[in-house]
Amino acid sequence: MEYILETENLTKTYGKKTALNNVSIHVNQGDIYGLVGRNGAGKTTLMKIVCGLARKSNGGFSIFGRKDTELGDVAQRRGLLIESPGFFGEYDAETNLKIKCKLMGINDPEEPKRLVKLIGLEEAGNKKAKHYSLGMKQRLGIGIALAGNPDLVVLDEPINGLDPQGIMEIRDMICKLNKENGTTFLISSHILDELSKIATKYGIINNGSLVEESPAEELRNKCESRIELMTDNASRAIGVLERIGFSQFKVLEDGKINIYEQFDRTGDITLAMAAEGVTTLEIVRKLETVENYYLRLVGKDSE
Repeated sequence: MEYILETENLTKTYGKKTALNNVSIHVNQGDIYGLVGRNGAGKTTLMKIVCGLARKSNGGFSIFGRKDTELGDVAQRRGLLIESPGFFGEYDAETNLKIKCKLMGINDPEEPKRLVKLIGLEEAGNKKAKHYSLGMKQRLGIGIALAGNPDLVVLDEPINGLDPQGIMEIRDMICKLNKENGTTFLISSHILDELSKIATKYGIINNGSLVEESPAEELRNKCESRIELMTDNASRAIGVLERIGFSQFKVLEDGKINIYEQFDRTGDITLAMAAEGVTTLEIVRKLETVENYYLRLVGKDSE
């Protein structure tokens, strides 16, 4: 399979420190790829390398099927916002976007206006960018990354500094561009709950190494919410569950029963078991999130 972005054993060292250690990620056309990891895990380093802002130490990568040694003009098909947004503080949003469009050879006078509307900075008017709030600066940086309708957009912490309304608007914008234009996104974020609402694939990085890469559906299965029930008689407990309206459950080898529905009925389960002479040894409600799974995977001390 040919990927729109692929890294192969990508490694980056700074002196004796290894920032990336043999990292291989695979981004398909149309993915919203969530790159997950704590500060210093290697996310930004990876993004800088694939965007030409840092040199690799070993390994390699390819974009749009071209090896990193022969990228040529692919930069025109790639937009990026990494670390601090780059813009001219003395100019307003539209002027900044006009400059970016001009540098890209885009002469359509409506394009900067379209981008200003897209990122929600119309009301800023002629206000200079240096007087923008952190969230407004972040929006402008995203707008600059989207100039020219790139096929691949790399965003490092794109919702940093945004209020809940702003987060929702940026999330909706990413989903719209992905669905309508087929734009592929590589996004890093610490707000895993928000990332889980849009990501179609994940790469989890810890201490410079790729710990796991999986489609969102597969990760959701691993994060499945459930009731964990342990009794003194699993076979009788199954009959009780069926009689009180449960059908989505699984009996594990150790006799524990995982129940995948009606999470608010733990009290009903306990009472029904007692009425049938089945002793409940343990009943726990596990409401998993991507963040909980991540912490279990890399260790809570990582945060």
